Amino acid sequence: MLSLMWAVLGYLAFTVWMPGQQERYEHYRTAEPCPARATPQEVAAKDCLTTWHFTVTEAKSVPAGKSTAYEATLADQGDHSSQRVVRFSDSRPLFHELHRGDEVTATGWRRDIVALSKDGVRQNTTDAPRDEHQVNAALGVLVALLAAQSLVFGAVRLARPTAYAPFVWEPYGRWLTFTNICVSGSLGVAAVWLGIPWWAVLVTVPIVVCAVMVRLLRKQRRAAASAATVPRTRRQQDSRVSSR
Repeated sequence: MLSLMWAVLGYLAFTVWMPGQQERYEHYRTAEPCPARATPQEVAAKDCLTTWHFTVTEAKSVPAGKSTAYEATLADQGDHSSQRVVRFSDSRPLFHELHRGDEVTATGWRRDIVALSKDGVRQNTTDAPRDEHQVNAALGVLVALLAAQSLVFGAVRLARPTAYAPFVWEPYGRWLTFTNICVSGSLGVAAVWLGIPWWAVLVTVPIVVCAVMVRLLRKQRRAAASAATVPRTRRQQDSRVSSR
């Protein structure tokens, strides 16, 4: 059942989520500015970019675990009772320049504020679509690997109910699970930074996971061999002492 759950999530990731994210990004990339005084119906029909004007009422950094979220609260210049909060993934190039009372220009798309600008400086918000499918691909590979692991471990338990080692949680199952998570997350982010194509992640993640697991298994076997050698040596020494 666990393997089936991961398999369904992996299927949806590659057939629904990733294509949907790619399509959304392409629509945003090709969107054009809306005509002046366009009605909401025309904006929705043309799927175009709108321009709004706001006044900054607050700009603050919010701790979020090991990272920091940057939030700016915006008020409509004609009605300060109507406010919206936008978030940024970084403080530069614009957020650190925002202060209470600043007038800013917002770019809207599909009812989201996707960018903010002031005095020619522009910064995308976290709602802006991005061409960063490497992380999406890494997450898809992660759930696929978890599905395969669950299937193998479960099948061995069914086939050999009384002798299913080493397909157990400690230590191999735990090692494999955390290796999958760490490798997938690290390579997904690294691929974004380095500009590696998303399809390369599909091949790289399984290879690195296998390499890490082989290294861990060798280390475990050496430790087990060393632990077995020590008692044998002690027994030999004890037998020599008793013979004397």
